[in-house]
Amino acid sequence: MSVLNQSIFLRTVLLVLVSVTTDVHGAPPELPLANVYHQGTDLSEYWVSEKLDGVRAYWDGEHLWSRGGHQYQSPEWFTKRFPDDPLDGELWLGRGRFSELSGIVRTQVPVDQDWRRVSFHVFDLPMQNTPFSERYEELRAIVADSGSPYLALVRQHPISSHRALMEQLDQTVAAGGEGLMLKRKKSLYLGGRSDDLLKVKPFQDREAVVVEQIPGRGQFEGMMGALLVELPSGRRFRIGTGFSDAERESPPEPGQTVTFKFHGYTSSGLPRFASYLRIRDDEP
Repeated sequence: MSVLNQSIFLRTVLLVLVSVTTDVHGAPPELPLANVYHQGTDLSEYWVSEKLDGVRAYWDGEHLWSRGGHQYQSPEWFTKRFPDDPLDGELWLGRGRFSELSGIVRTQVPVDQDWRRVSFHVFDLPMQNTPFSERYEELRAIVADSGSPYLALVRQHPISSHRALMEQLDQTVAAGGEGLMLKRKKSLYLGGRSDDLLKVKPFQDREAVVVEQIPGRGQFEGMMGALLVELPSGRRFRIGTGFSDAERESPPEPGQTVTFKFHGYTSSGLPRFASYLRIRDDEP
């Protein structure tokens, strides 16, 4: 089979599989999610890329969807040259600009001048029974063929050792990046958390739901002093650091989901040195 015919065949198979993995231009299927990298992992099985501080998005061939199954109201011109193929990636504005991006993509009436600064960085092709190494090559061709200025490919490359990985992590973080991602080359496109996808960061992060705002004392008198939060397991603890004065004056409300960073776990199983990062408000 010639290269051209092989490409046409793969595209045809992909479009057929879209009707299986999505409800034909509907909400996205369960997306692949990352576990945390630990030293000792066989890095020869993985490729590495930058972990973008953006908003996860799934393109179904007609619309952009959030991880929670809500449709992003992007301008028509933004996706005009996107392919019919499904794409998995992140809407991104730049390093350290998550809050600004979140405000742009959550609006029900899109603002053109804001969306012109956003781009969709894709890192996977939702294609069943095909290893990532092959999906990535097809993804590369799809992005190149689209010609869209708002569609970009997340670059993947091999990594030789844990030391090399840590050096790249330090360089990325020093430049304002959030961290790195490892993707297993032989992995299939499957939803849920697994070691096929690993995040590499200088700290761990999780999400919790705000239960109560604890009043501040001393220098924080008249402001929020800490948040009582609850993990999915039902366990509760307080987060008292990481907030700006503005965030203490107008803190997250009970019921909202927040992201916090931490460094391992205590002997009782609670996050150690938990510090507030942001409200998880990336849903439209």
